[in-house]
Amino acid sequence: MTLIPVKSEELKIARTESRFRTVNERIVETAQGIGAVEAELVCECADPECGERFHAPIGEYEEVRADGARFLISAGHEEQPHERVIDSKPGFRIVEKLRGVAAVARRLNPRRAR
Repeated sequence: MTLIPVKSEELKIARTESRFRTVNERIVETAQGIGAVEAELVCECADPECGERFHAPIGEYEEVRADGARFLISAGHEEQPHERVIDSKPGFRIVEKLRGVAAVARRLNPRRAR
């Protein structure tokens, strides 16, 4: 296993985004528990003060979550050069983390052990 060197900025970004992702995990669990097909999610961007929300289909959320380096963020919250937009949807973007941020995000993935 090759270790990827991680800069402190990359570590901070990955931790912040992973916290938001954990909140969304609970939101989706609750929504699924009541049979919802869509949920109001929080932006999983790098800004620890961000409080933006958007609606997304739960099926789409599950597809994104299949890869621990992918996140849903509000449109315009992209963080270059740490991620790339892989898809744009009405109201949100799907981004994939790059380099050190991706490595940390995958380690912090709450679904990693599943």
